[in-house]
Amino acid sequence: GDAGEERGGEAGAQPYGLPGKPLARGPFLFGLVGGLGVLTAIAIAQMVVNSMSTIILVVVAMFLAVGLNPAVEALQRRGLGRRSSISIVFTGVIVAFVLFGLAVVPPVSKQLSEFIEAVPGYITELSSHPTLRQLDADYQLLPQLRTFVTSTLGPSLATGIMGAGLVVLNGVFTTVTLLVLMLYFLGSLHTIKDYLLKLVPASRRQRTRAISEEILTGIGGYVAGNVLISVIAGVVAWIFLSIAGVHYALALALVVAMLDLVPLVGATIGAVFVSGVALLQSVPAGIACAVFFVLYQQVENYFIYPRVMKRSVDVTPAVTVIAALFGGALLGIVGALLAIPVAAAISLIIREVVLPRQARA
Repeated sequence: GDAGEERGGEAGAQPYGLPGKPLARGPFLFGLVGGLGVLTAIAIAQMVVNSMSTIILVVVAMFLAVGLNPAVEALQRRGLGRRSSISIVFTGVIVAFVLFGLAVVPPVSKQLSEFIEAVPGYITELSSHPTLRQLDADYQLLPQLRTFVTSTLGPSLATGIMGAGLVVLNGVFTTVTLLVLMLYFLGSLHTIKDYLLKLVPASRRQRTRAISEEILTGIGGYVAGNVLISVIAGVVAWIFLSIAGVHYALALALVVAMLDLVPLVGATIGAVFVSGVALLQSVPAGIACAVFFVLYQQVENYFIYPRVMKRSVDVTPAVTVIAALFGGALLGIVGALLAIPVAAAISLIIREVVLPRQARA
């Protein structure tokens, strides 16, 4: 009677019967689970690769927000609210973008329109050239050229113009998205930081907060210092180009300032580009620009850069070069820009966390 009641109670507790033994962990099941794990890892890797542009956009927006945060906090120390300070800094960024566009786009448009207007004159001069007339009489070059333009070159140019338009539209969309993300991160930087610190165990939270604050301060100092150095380079280049009488001095100076943001090679690329443009105007102007940029880069590397960056990142020159090279190889210009503050953060973590543990071991 008692055994029957026990079995009835068990049946009542398990309406579908008692569970059986777990499946044997044979080689087939092990291989199946391992294969699913590999497929999952491949799918995650493909998702990361496909969304790499979005990830880079988010990282750059966060990087810029951290870099602009010191300016916001400086305005807060003067008595302004957080929102008002963010609005002033963000307005300054928008004004900088607009000024860059107004300084660069009109000269490029003017040069392009002048070239298009000069094309008929070039064609008239070529068609009246005696050698070309003789070649046309012998080989009918002009009809072949007309056929090439109408059948091949025209559609190619139309496709290229459409592609260039899409590239410009995509660039504008990316810039707007970057600015919106930067504004969001700048407004919620403290909230994001406090939330991430809650994921750290309470016993280590204070030390983690101190290290993260030092990392953010270093990154902010690096961004602010890099921008200041670029502004100095642009202003000095504008003054020199104006004195030298180089056309479009403001636009070329802005190009120098933008390229100077790129570590290692940016200043050299800007110097070569501007010197080449000046050389097209006159040989003395090109030589003068080359000499000026060589001298200025020495002044920037040995006087301006050390004084501006002394309170930002603490990375040895060798590590700076290696980090910039690896960052550039992995993510291009964006990687080169982010590499130095990331190297500074890793160096700080190693110095404050890894080395003390190794000393206690």
